Amino acid sequence: MPQPIRLKDHEKDGRLIRKRALVGAVLVLLLTSVLVARLYYLQVVQFEHHTTLAENNRIHVQPIPPNRGLIYDRNGVIIADNRPSFSLTLTRERAGDWPQVLDVIVEVLELGPDERALFERRVRQGRRPFEPVPVLFELSEEQIARVAINQFRLPGVEVSAQLVRHYPLGEHFAHSVGYVGRINEKELKTLDPVSYSGTHHIGKTGIERFYEDDLHGEVGYEEVETNARGRVLRVLKRTDPTPGKDIVLSLDVNLQRAAEIALAGRRGAIVAIQPQTGEVLAMVSQPSFDPNPFVTGIGFKAYADLRDSIDRPLYNRVLRGLYPPGSTIKPMMAVAGLDAGVVTPQTRVFDPGFYQLPNHSHKYRNWNRTGDGWVDMDLAISRSNDTYFYSLAHKMGIDRMHDYMSRFGLGQRVSLDMFEETSGLMPSREWKRARYRQAWYPGETLILGIGQGYMQTTPLQLAQATVLMATRGKWIRPHLARTIQGRIPQDPNPLPDLVLRDPKFWDNGRHGMEQVMHGPRGTARKVGDAALYRIAGKSGTAQVVAIKQGEKYDRSKVAERHRDHALFVAFAPADNPQIAVSVMVENGESGSGVAAPVVKQVIDAWLLDEKGQLKAEYAPPVAAEVVKP
Repeated sequence: MPQPIRLKDHEKDGRLIRKRALVGAVLVLLLTSVLVARLYYLQVVQFEHHTTLAENNRIHVQPIPPNRGLIYDRNGVIIADNRPSFSLTLTRERAGDWPQVLDVIVEVLELGPDERALFERRVRQGRRPFEPVPVLFELSEEQIARVAINQFRLPGVEVSAQLVRHYPLGEHFAHSVGYVGRINEKELKTLDPVSYSGTHHIGKTGIERFYEDDLHGEVGYEEVETNARGRVLRVLKRTDPTPGKDIVLSLDVNLQRAAEIALAGRRGAIVAIQPQTGEVLAMVSQPSFDPNPFVTGIGFKAYADLRDSIDRPLYNRVLRGLYPPGSTIKPMMAVAGLDAGVVTPQTRVFDPGFYQLPNHSHKYRNWNRTGDGWVDMDLAISRSNDTYFYSLAHKMGIDRMHDYMSRFGLGQRVSLDMFEETSGLMPSREWKRARYRQAWYPGETLILGIGQGYMQTTPLQLAQATVLMATRGKWIRPHLARTIQGRIPQDPNPLPDLVLRDPKFWDNGRHGMEQVMHGPRGTARKVGDAALYRIAGKSGTAQVVAIKQGEKYDRSKVAERHRDHALFVAFAPADNPQIAVSVMVENGESGSGVAAPVVKQVIDAWLLDEKGQLKAEYAPPVAAEVVKP
């Protein structure tokens, strides 16, 4: 049976539609109200905040690194300057996948894997992702053109002009002036990020490091307006940086070259000091190296060649080279013995060619195996008689020797502004007990009296001890900086002068040194006789390998690098010292035969004029002629 047809309830459907429309309208109104409220909050309540954010997105503060201070020699010859250079920089924030960008750089410029590794290391050392980091320095015109052509493949990469440290005299001052290099991760942790903002180099060695705060200067800033891609549109405000201070060194370029010529390519060190001022006139460590590659980043292979060289060109022999001083300390020992009261100038010792401690059979040999007979202080210094100084050392004892030699600067840092200086070693009872847990033996005192044994000194320390002989004990620390922006550097911790019981004791030691050069039995009389002025000097030999008891040194049986070092110290003119020199020639064997001629050449270069005559200011005073009535 068919069902009846039901009519649709239009009224019910209408009510449902109206309810749905009302709910939708309420929801739309509610959401619109939330949106309006949010817009009001952002644009009205937080107007200042978002205005500042928007402004910061448009305006950036960029650091302006200061120009590094220049370094000159005492005559105004520039030793370290800043040279314009085009560099390739990369900004990580704009580069995106920056390792891939580095790959493109290497491809475009046809570089090798070593350069790629160096670039990545430099980028990772960058402090802020929005700061450009130089990855390649000193671009050639061809390299600049290649980068320009491939700019679309190199986001965040730009060619920029900047000043780069340059050392026009190359290796001549590498060990004194030092060099700057890239700031490494360890240095980043200690540096002030504000002061070094935008700076990528810092002093690594020498004067560059010691006076880093003076040479660096103060960073400047500029506010720039940029577009959405970060390109600078205009400069809104600029605060100029303050350049670093210029430094005038006491070094003399001409004397430095003369000293290098005198060393004639041999391994060694030379220090020349002006006694009355403590100014270092020349400082040579050979072989040396060119510091310029270190500024922009030396290659791995080039650095390995320098580091692994058997001649050690990176090693500063003047400040870090430790050598037994040998007989060069005998004049200081003589002065110490006089002041301690254990000897007089007339005290004599009989030399049969050796010395023996009481009740001991061991013979401590004199270099002259046949002996010099009766020897007083003057002859002992001029002949460099070991037996006399064995006896003197035994009379003084290790405690007094340690005290006096330390006052001469041996075994301690003596310089004012030389960063790499090592202290050396002046041994004592306490030192040996702490180092070896052993007592001090009398025989060790004897060999210490002739500058052998545990004693280790640097050429700079020997030069300073010689200065004290020249100035009769006046302590002025040797220094390289003559003025810093016109200001004379001051010693914050001056050492007390070496004052003796009787000032005439200095004359006894100095006269013995003169006899070395000009006496009839002086060990360096051949060199002294050829000079146009009086020299006070002393030779020395530092053993590299020990010689057995009773065995004689035979150079033909000793490898070249195991032969004795040759040392010589001197000051001149003897009656009016204007220069003190310390020379060490590695494996040179003879202090008088090898090192003494080097000393004379250096002193000649300072005291003589172009015609080879003694300069008028250094000539001895002419006695007035006495007119009889």
